[in-house]
Amino acid sequence: MQISPIPGLADDINEIRLKTAAIVNEEIIPNEPVLGQGGEDAHKIRERIRARVRREGLWAPHLPKEYGGMGIGFLKHAYMNEVMAFSPFSARLFGVEAPNAGNAKILVKYGSPEQKRDWLEPLVRGEMESCFSMTEPNSSGSDPRSLKTTAVRDGNEWVINGHKWFTSNGRRADFAIVMCRTEDEGGRNDKMTQIIVPMKSEGVNIVRSVPVWGHTHGDHCEIKYENVRVPITNQLGERGTGHKAAQDRLGAGRVFHCMNAVGGMWRAFDLMNRRALSREVFGGKLAEKQFIQGFIAESYMDIQTSRLLTIHTANVIESGGDPRTDISALKVYVPNAYQRVVDRAIQVYGGMGVSGDLPLAGMFTGARTLRIADGADEVHKILIARNVLRVYKEGRTWDFGL
Repeated sequence: MQISPIPGLADDINEIRLKTAAIVNEEIIPNEPVLGQGGEDAHKIRERIRARVRREGLWAPHLPKEYGGMGIGFLKHAYMNEVMAFSPFSARLFGVEAPNAGNAKILVKYGSPEQKRDWLEPLVRGEMESCFSMTEPNSSGSDPRSLKTTAVRDGNEWVINGHKWFTSNGRRADFAIVMCRTEDEGGRNDKMTQIIVPMKSEGVNIVRSVPVWGHTHGDHCEIKYENVRVPITNQLGERGTGHKAAQDRLGAGRVFHCMNAVGGMWRAFDLMNRRALSREVFGGKLAEKQFIQGFIAESYMDIQTSRLLTIHTANVIESGGDPRTDISALKVYVPNAYQRVVDRAIQVYGGMGVSGDLPLAGMFTGARTLRIADGADEVHKILIARNVLRVYKEGRTWDFGL
C-alpha cells in the first residue's frame, strides 16, 4: 500500500494516515497468513503490533483521551479507517474492532461513573470483551421498535426475558449490552432501554453460533435471556433512551463501516492490477484485454465515488450538520460498490480469487453482509426519498451544498 500526504489536508491528519500505513505495511500485511491461522505465533505477533500501535499513539481512535483513546474526532478517524482497512486484521490491532468499539462509545456517552469504571475502562485496556445484543429472530431488524425482549423492574433489579440472535462476539464476551423493551406506553422512540448484562449471569443461555456464509463455528450467537436478573444500576442512561443510543451507535458505525469498505476496495483494486500485469493468457497479459481494462476503470470510479461520499458525510457530522440523508445514501451505495469491485478482482484471479490464499473471498462476503447490516438497502432508500420530499413539501429547496 502506497500512501502519500493528501494536498490540502491538515498536517495532523496526514501524519496519522502515514503512521497508520507504516504499521499496516510493515507489520500486519506481511503477517496475514499467520494471523489468519491463529495460535501462539499469531498471539505473539498481535501483542507486538499492539505495543507499537500504543507507542505511536494510534490506539482506540474512536475514544476520548481520558478513556485511553486518541481523541481525534470523527473526520480524522474516518481517514484513519480507510488506511487501516487495507488489511482485515487491522481493526483489532488498533483497538477499534466491532462490537467493542461501538459499546465503548455508548458507555462513554451514556454510562455512569461506576459503569465506566467497571466496564468501559477494562474494555479499553483489552481486559474485557463485549457484545451488542439487539437483533431478534422474530422481529424485523429494520424496525428496532418492534423488538420483543422485555425488562421488567422487580425491586432493585431488572428481570430480562427474550430471544436474540446475531449477537456478534457473544462467546468471547464478558458482558452484553442488551436492547430491552421497558415501556408499554409512550412515544414510538421511548420504549427501549439498553442494559448491561454480565454473560455469566444465570439465565443467559447461548443456544448456538448462527452459521454465516457456511462457517458453522463463528461467533454470531443466538441467545435466550430467561429470567435474567441484573441490578437496576446496570441500566445505561435514562429509562427509554435505548432507541436514541442505538441510533447514535449505528449512525457513526455506518460511516466507519463504509470507510472500511473504501480501504478494502483499494486493497482489492491493488491486487487486481498486480494480477492483470503479471498473468499471461492467450498470448498476452491480462492487462492488455479490454474487458480487464473495463474492470479497472469501473472499479476506480466506484472507489472514488464511494470515498468522496463517505468523506462528505464525515464532514457533515464533524461540522454539526444533519447527516441522516447522507448516511443512508452512503450506506446503500458503498457496500454495493464494494461488492462490485471485489467481484471484478475475483474474476481477474479466477480460481485463486475464491481461495483462502487471498483476502478477496472474505471481502466479498463481508460486502454482501454489509448490505443487510446497519439497515437494509431498501429501508435506507425510502428514508432518503422521505427526507428529500419533506423539504420540498415544506416549500423549500434541497441544500445542494454548493
